[in-house]
Amino acid sequence: MTTPLNERRIANAIRVLAMDAVQQANSGHPGAPMGMADIADVVWREFLNHNPANPQWANRDRFVLSNGHGSMLQYALLHLTGYDVSIEDIKQFRQLHSKTPGHPELGYAPGIETTTGPLGQGIANAVGFALAEKTLAAQFNKADLAVVDHFTYCFLGDGCLMEGVSHEACSLAGTLGLGKLIAYYDDNGISIDGEVEGWFSDDTEQRFKSYGWQVLRADGHDADAIRQATVQAQAETTKPTIIICKTVIGLGSPNKQGKEDSHGAPLGVDEIKLTREVLGWEDDAFVIPADIYEQWDAKAKGQQVESAWDQVFAAYQDQYPTEAAELLRRVSGDLPADFASQADAFIAQTNAKAETIATRKASQNTLQAFGPLLPELLGGSADLAGSNLTLWKGCVGVQDNPAGNYVHYGVREFGMTAIANGVALHGGFIPYVATFLMFMEYARNAVRMSALMKQRVIHVYTHDSIGLGEDGPTHQPVEQIASLRSTPNLNTWRPADTVETAIAWKSALERKDGPSALILSRQNLAFQTRTDEQIQNAAKGGYVLAQEKGELKAIIIATGSEVELAMNAYAQLDGVRVVSMPCAEEFMKQDTAYRESVLPANIRARVAVEAAHVDYWWKFVGLDGKVIGMTTYGESAPAKDLFKFFGITTEAIVEAVQSLTA
Repeated sequence: MTTPLNERRIANAIRVLAMDAVQQANSGHPGAPMGMADIADVVWREFLNHNPANPQWANRDRFVLSNGHGSMLQYALLHLTGYDVSIEDIKQFRQLHSKTPGHPELGYAPGIETTTGPLGQGIANAVGFALAEKTLAAQFNKADLAVVDHFTYCFLGDGCLMEGVSHEACSLAGTLGLGKLIAYYDDNGISIDGEVEGWFSDDTEQRFKSYGWQVLRADGHDADAIRQATVQAQAETTKPTIIICKTVIGLGSPNKQGKEDSHGAPLGVDEIKLTREVLGWEDDAFVIPADIYEQWDAKAKGQQVESAWDQVFAAYQDQYPTEAAELLRRVSGDLPADFASQADAFIAQTNAKAETIATRKASQNTLQAFGPLLPELLGGSADLAGSNLTLWKGCVGVQDNPAGNYVHYGVREFGMTAIANGVALHGGFIPYVATFLMFMEYARNAVRMSALMKQRVIHVYTHDSIGLGEDGPTHQPVEQIASLRSTPNLNTWRPADTVETAIAWKSALERKDGPSALILSRQNLAFQTRTDEQIQNAAKGGYVLAQEKGELKAIIIATGSEVELAMNAYAQLDGVRVVSMPCAEEFMKQDTAYRESVLPANIRARVAVEAAHVDYWWKFVGLDGKVIGMTTYGESAPAKDLFKFFGITTEAIVEAVQSLTA
């Protein structure tokens, strides 16, 4: 069956907006929006439950454009259906400070659920949305009242499927049975380099069947076929669904459709004129007829579906007031009112206990204390829970119980992190995910995306240095901490002992405007004695741990396992203070007076020590100072031998201070 002409005309509104905006910007990707317009027409006008007047309505369906280079598809949809995205915003496509940047960016335009662009991460985010929906529904829905009940729709392309992260995420989605995830694969056979059959010959149908997905096929330009496939996808509640839609990239362009020419460049003025003739579109650039707007307008329907849900939620509040209040709290992102006081009490207890243990174990102890207070925690580890120590006594795996609070991600660091971003974006949960610090590298771009989108994701990284020992240089991180610290919006904590670990967790949990990374040791770290004031100052990211004896002559700055070395050196020196700096980013947010009280500008004799790459610390010690750390990769040997071999010792610190103060 072919798409009726009037329905094709409705979809053509997307095509003309996409080609006009890309042409005006002289930059962009018209091909995907033009090729997927018929799919978008069916999904957005007939199936997507959303309210343009209230883009953050809690039970809306989520839509993710994983092939984010086709951003004009989403902007056209937002404009046509009635969001606060005007025709002037469309004309400002890819211009400075516009609502319509080159790729969908969270926070720029209403209705954008996640930032996409790095291919494959959008579908991984969608898995996170669907995971959050299923888990939240299991935790809150009642037999007679379903207040969490929505679909996640995702458009994706060849590039998304070629990226390895799509395998990681989609494999897990099948295993977890995320039945409300529906993906539409734009099978147009074209990428920037041309016809993909020369480098992408996967059997996508068999691939997704092996994951445990329902796989359907549809002509991507046949509205009835897309409609029937979507109905079938919605009916399958135990498996995610991928609908393989055969499409023609740049459909309507007489000379460029089906070719890479329409993928990543404007069609050109002459070709756009010809395309208008082919489409039978007589209106000028950026002009959409009133009858087309009327067909697309989703405001009335959106108000109806939200109002219907409001009635359900009102009944839920009446029958289950405690659960309703808790759901509202969690969706708002607010922590329980008594969390801060209880967390502070635990930190005080930890200080009194004075344990010498690995900070990974201190992290588990903190989770054991904080976990019962925070039902919104949704933890997980990339197959290393026994090493990362991310499991606590109250953990229940979602694979066994959909209402659980822990995800066994398997060896999928990249997929895990991108999924966690989707969980955070959905709302109702604070996800934490874990692996060895070295294997953060597999997930690096998803860590960057959590920072770019300022999402409250907690990245737990253990085995933080050469201190992990015998596994050798492949497992011993060197440059990773500096890489994390250089990431905007990310707070990187490397605690020195049990107290700083608990403080790091509290800070990460309370922070609503960005992610945090907790860098934890495998080996035991000596407990450091602190006053109440020092505990308060530790939360500021850097503080004076040991006050100088006599006149201040030099400062030793240390983090993590090296704080113990600094304190040992302090015992041998006069006129030296030790500054513990578990989170340099948080320290730099403090006012000038506080930072000056910790690191007086007139004291130029400074030594930084950390079993990581030295380059990061020069900004704190200056050209006159010294940095003790790593300039090469590690070796395989017991930790104590490695620290001695690489010169990260108490003796080296003492010698460095003496050379600067002689």
